[in-house]
Amino acid sequence: MSEIVLEARAITKTFREGREIVPVLSGASLELRRGEVVTLEGPSGSGKSTLLCILGCLLTPTSGSVHIGGAEVLAGADLPRFRREHIGFVFQQFNLVPALSALDNVALAHRFRGVSRETARRAASVRLEAVGLGDRARFLPRDLSGGQKQRVAIARALIGEPPVILADEPTANLDGASAESVLTLFAGLARDAASALLIVTHDSKVRRIADRTLVLDGGRCG
Repeated sequence: MSEIVLEARAITKTFREGREIVPVLSGASLELRRGEVVTLEGPSGSGKSTLLCILGCLLTPTSGSVHIGGAEVLAGADLPRFRREHIGFVFQQFNLVPALSALDNVALAHRFRGVSRETARRAASVRLEAVGLGDRARFLPRDLSGGQKQRVAIARALIGEPPVILADEPTANLDGASAESVLTLFAGLARDAASALLIVTHDSKVRRIADRTLVLDGGRCG
């Protein structure tokens, strides 16, 4: 059985709205293993994005634990370092830097890890070739289609081969043909890199590229 690279146990999260405490997660647990693709589904408001932010070290849970690469992510710890070293992100809005070329958008993630500019750009070039955009390396985001922007975002998430990749509705802004192409490419590259890929989605068709599907409902994963 492949190595567990992310483990979340009994995650709860509450938010305060005025005097009221609102529970969002109520004991959600999951495991991600190297080289597997997992989809996370659930009704709107079920807490999928909140759970994704906790797994991605963007939020801390109210209670429960998250282990990444065998180390527990603790409140007050250096969460940005955890993110840089262990996690790649893909968002539905692409989140590319408008003033940077495709190449430098991808290289930026490596630069944040302390890699030199030239080494980062060489690695970014390899990743852009892998997503079929080697000839678009110097293009700015404004000159790319939606599908091409998402491929750049995927290349950025995969640079450095992080053990965990988290994707939030990565095909929500793509048409059917682009979405299918991007999903197939994404899953294949994640498996090749032996990264665990978790995709939050409302689209049940995404299941076809997944090894497992989890459903978040009532604050728990099933």
